[in-house]
Amino acid sequence: MLSECDVALPDGGTLHVYDTGDDGTGRLPVVWHHGTPNIGAPPAPLFAAADRLGLRWVSYDRPGYGGSTPRPGRDVASAAGDVARVADALGLGRYATMGHSGGAPHALASGALLPDRVVAVVAVAGLAPYDAAGLDWFAGMTASGKASLRAAAQGRAAKERHEASDADYDPEFTPADLAALAGPWAWLHDVVGPAVRGGPGGLIDDDLAYVTPWGFAPARVSAPVLLLHGERDRVVPADHSRWLADVCPAAELRITADDGHLSVLGGAPAALEWLSR
Repeated sequence: MLSECDVALPDGGTLHVYDTGDDGTGRLPVVWHHGTPNIGAPPAPLFAAADRLGLRWVSYDRPGYGGSTPRPGRDVASAAGDVARVADALGLGRYATMGHSGGAPHALASGALLPDRVVAVVAVAGLAPYDAAGLDWFAGMTASGKASLRAAAQGRAAKERHEASDADYDPEFTPADLAALAGPWAWLHDVVGPAVRGGPGGLIDDDLAYVTPWGFAPARVSAPVLLLHGERDRVVPADHSRWLADVCPAAELRITADDGHLSVLGGAPAALEWLSR
């Protein structure tokens, strides 16, 4: 059963939190980090697999999305502090983190900055840092994706102008992506719709965070890391995960040749089995 609550922050803001709860069997919490633009409800298509493996979903709306207070200027690293506050409020000690797309860097943040609490990280179709040495960061991205993130790299005013211009964004989803979106991952409509209706604030803050210093180095993630990526992904090209696999000390990389940005989530149940081990 999914419950929701608000966690108060020291600055007077709140984080809106989701929790599938513990049935008394000591389920391992897995903190889900949502993509851009999504709200933070945990991934319903993975509930059955999590139940079978004894995992508990915990998640939250990043600041500026859903029920969480906006926090302009937040960096990726700030997610680690937010998760720690959520975990403290729920009485959680150690936990795993998992993120898809824009959520993947935020999942890595906890692994880097909270090594005593994070037991493992799963990063699905995630970005590498903007300043990643040796990586052509924009290579292979869709034209509209490049335009959106290049605007963010020019600063908040340029990014706000870009969003206000109603520029078309085409993720160029593959046939496999569209099949996933029409089938097992139709749930994504449920988390994208409310985020978009809430305005561009959360998306703007996310994109600015991706193209500015993250506040941590992925090489600091000492916990085991599983990286999933589709070779045909043009939202976040697979070279981003290849780069992360090279720098994270305990990383395993799984690239699937025929998957795109969404269909790669078909490998998420196997990733949960990896987490449970």
